[in-house]
Amino acid sequence: MDPVPMSKDVEEGDSFSFNEKFSSKLFKIKIGTVSATKEGEAEKNETRHKVEQDRQPQIDAAIVRIMKSRKVLDHNTLITEVTRQLTPRFVPNPAVIKKRIETMIEREFLERDEADRKMYRYLA
Repeated sequence: MDPVPMSKDVEEGDSFSFNEKFSSKLFKIKIGTVSATKEGEAEKNETRHKVEQDRQPQIDAAIVRIMKSRKVLDHNTLITEVTRQLTPRFVPNPAVIKKRIETMIEREFLERDEADRKMYRYLA
């Protein structure tokens, strides 16, 4: 029996049934699949926000690893190193890395150098 009504869009009230009497000499039978409805703009923004939230600890860990080994590093080199380390997993946004550095300064993992504001010093 055919779906009622005949269209690619599936609605709540649509019904489907299986034809037990169907037979075919072919081994493979192609059955069309129904694709899920597309994500709206609000859902896309929410998903993007959740992904960024999930990535924050990975960015923090990369910053700490790099700064723990180097002790003192300038801003651009730190951004480059964090990006290089995280690229196999995802490509981090430099603005997000900068925000994470600022939170690390607030939480007293890092501090800015007194003489050169672009230099970071590892504290912990």
